[in-house]
Amino acid sequence: MSETMVAEIKVPMIADAGGRLSVGRWFKRVGDPVSIGEPVVEIDTYSLTHEIQAPATGILSEVLVKDGGSVEPGTVVGTIDQV
Repeated sequence: MSETMVAEIKVPMIADAGGRLSVGRWFKRVGDPVSIGEPVVEIDTYSLTHEIQAPATGILSEVLVKDGGSVEPGTVVGTIDQV
């Protein structure tokens, strides 16, 4: 039996973020398939919106920070079970 590999969806360092970052919205729900490079979540700053792309192909397995939740660079906001 093989072990499922898990990829973390992390908030990147965003220049000119003004110190405030939050999850704008998720484009996918837990259980939805995702492809590497596909936008999965949006991060809002005081002046712009940044899309985070899936780091792997698989199934969105966890949403750790809901819409509107505050985050910092490096925060893991979700996970993908790689298939």
